[in-house]
Amino acid sequence: MIQDVVLPTFHTRQAEIYRQRGRFNTVRCGRRWGKTLAMVTIACDAAAKGRRVGLFTPEHKQLQEPYEQILSILQPIKQRASKTEGTIRTVNGGLVDFWTLNDNELAGRGREYDLVMVDEAAFTKNGQMMGIWERSIQPTMVTRPNSSAWMFSTPNGNDPENFFWLLCNDAKLKSEFVEHYAPTSSNPYVPAAELEKERERKHPLIFQQEFLAEFVDFSGVAFFSIDKLLVEGKPVAYPRGCDQVLAVVDCAAKDGTEHDGTAVSFWALSTIAANSLVCLDWDIVVIEGATLETWIPNIARRCEDLAKECRARFGSGGIWIEDASAGTILLQQCSNRGISAQALPSILTAKGKDGRAMNAIDPVHRGEVKISEYAFDKNDVSFKGVTRNHFLSQVSGFRIGDKGAARRADDLLDTFCYAIGITLGDQNGITGVMRA
Repeated sequence: MIQDVVLPTFHTRQAEIYRQRGRFNTVRCGRRWGKTLAMVTIACDAAAKGRRVGLFTPEHKQLQEPYEQILSILQPIKQRASKTEGTIRTVNGGLVDFWTLNDNELAGRGREYDLVMVDEAAFTKNGQMMGIWERSIQPTMVTRPNSSAWMFSTPNGNDPENFFWLLCNDAKLKSEFVEHYAPTSSNPYVPAAELEKERERKHPLIFQQEFLAEFVDFSGVAFFSIDKLLVEGKPVAYPRGCDQVLAVVDCAAKDGTEHDGTAVSFWALSTIAANSLVCLDWDIVVIEGATLETWIPNIARRCEDLAKECRARFGSGGIWIEDASAGTILLQQCSNRGISAQALPSILTAKGKDGRAMNAIDPVHRGEVKISEYAFDKNDVSFKGVTRNHFLSQVSGFRIGDKGAARRADDLLDTFCYAIGITLGDQNGITGVMRA
């Protein structure tokens, strides 16, 4: 005997949006608004009625939660399901297919759908997603009467090349799509006090985007203020006690690269001090591959010496290196020499410069990241004919979406964002792995 399918209950704003739906819909929502529940509910309702559903996400990992929730809800009428194939079929002819979008221009081709749903539409690839929608996904609906589409997302910058931005702002597309606005506050199950805590913890622009669900223009904004790295306008002394001292290395892509150097920064991490992460020292050099072999042991020794000077309870946390180009060679050299080193997490390196900066901004804004007197006063380092404090220059000079960034050295900035990412980072699914 087939049991009834019990759907989740919409909260008030979700129900309003569903009643006000058109054929094509965008839902511009804040974090914790409940977009996954809304998406799962709409998909399960369709499949339970024998309809065909295509659910699309930018990356494979974003499919796991909706797949498991949809499978659980449809269990009473499940005919068969395969997580490997990304398919759930029901006994009454319903179907839910799961697709990833990034680097898959054929997503949806060859299928017919009554309902199309795209999750995190703002995080699909610029210049690619519009083509996938027009050539692969939208045609799946042509032969299905009463078909509909939903695009759910938190905004991702104020970018005219972004697929979700275009759906919400381009005059022609706006005439086709019904836009629904749902800031986090429209979810009655998010306590106002908790939302206010998030407002206090987040950089104002991040809160505006992530919780108010507004398209925010980050271009031209000085993302990392030097004032936030100081205490009462001054750098801090070396800590007289911390958990660990670690080094973060960013390597030149290859010998002779015009703008890249090999950079290192050293950090004291503490789980109990107000200044959770302190930059102790930094350096940037142009060195050939062969010289790296003698350079890396010096980094390890410097890390050990700083751990002793800062009385690190757990000593040196070793060297963190991006596992790419010259970094791969360095990691192998460290392994051969018995030097403590490990690769930076791929989830962090894959985010790109802007993504890593977004991950780092909130801890900086909260005042958890500081710079030591030694690192602050290090003004005499010459790099490619320029003598200055390259660490401060690169960090304070960073701008999101800066078209001229490719022409400037930013290796120390990378070590800055990497260090925060592996210790304090909490944005876009990246957690501080050293604290996990």
